[in-house]
Amino acid sequence: MNSVHRAAAAAKPLIGWRVLVPRGGPWGDSVAATLRAQGATPVIAPLINFAPSTDQETLEKALADLAVGTFDWVTVTSATTVDVLYAYRAVIPTSTRVAAVGETTAAALSAVGYRVDLVPDEDNSAAGMAAQMIALEPEPRRILTLRSEIAKPVLTRELVQAGHVVRSVVAYRTVGVPVTERIAQDVASGRINAILVTSGSVAEQVHLQFPDIPEATVVAAIGPRTAKDARRAGLGVSAIAREQTVDGLIAAVSKFPLPHAADEFAV
Repeated sequence: MNSVHRAAAAAKPLIGWRVLVPRGGPWGDSVAATLRAQGATPVIAPLINFAPSTDQETLEKALADLAVGTFDWVTVTSATTVDVLYAYRAVIPTSTRVAAVGETTAAALSAVGYRVDLVPDEDNSAAGMAAQMIALEPEPRRILTLRSEIAKPVLTRELVQAGHVVRSVVAYRTVGVPVTERIAQDVASGRINAILVTSGSVAEQVHLQFPDIPEATVVAAIGPRTAKDARRAGLGVSAIAREQTVDGLIAAVSKFPLPHAADEFAV
């Protein structure tokens, strides 16, 4: 390999890779653009989507109150919650601070034009978010916590115990989205070289929809908690991002040699 080829490989370490991006929308487009910049071919295949809350009236009232500045804080604990905010064209006034549970959620917020005022420094979980908010806000604050139907009320409980006034609202129900037969075949054959796993819900769908992932396929989790959820769901994890960001996730993939499909060299 001459110096020109080495420089090209260093600039675009994922040349030849096909990488499954498990979410669509602005976040998925942003990840796809980052992958292309590093030489990869992204395959956007949304594995989860949100279904409306069974209590639309309560959600709509909370979002209306959010828009007029009723809350000092709003907490966002998943990228799917961002999808809900975007779908409702929710307005977050400058007087209301926004807390995101981790870098994936923060990136999703930024991708659709919302600002982010707080991301936990170390523990990207509901408990970690609660601890940091409590440390920042010793006086009682009005806080809107948006969550999925199945989420445990850890954040709400800890904030209430600390003396804050919290309104906990179910924003969505998570549902799986079946992939096309072509994508399923490409995963099974190894033509998809890497799969990005960004949440426990995504991990569950990866395990459900792709029961025969080749051993050589790189399954990369965005952080230790997601990796733990993935293993609990029965999914093998090849790599865990050092930094819980999209760049960190892609960097984790780039450390592996490019896998080859089982039939790639067939005559």
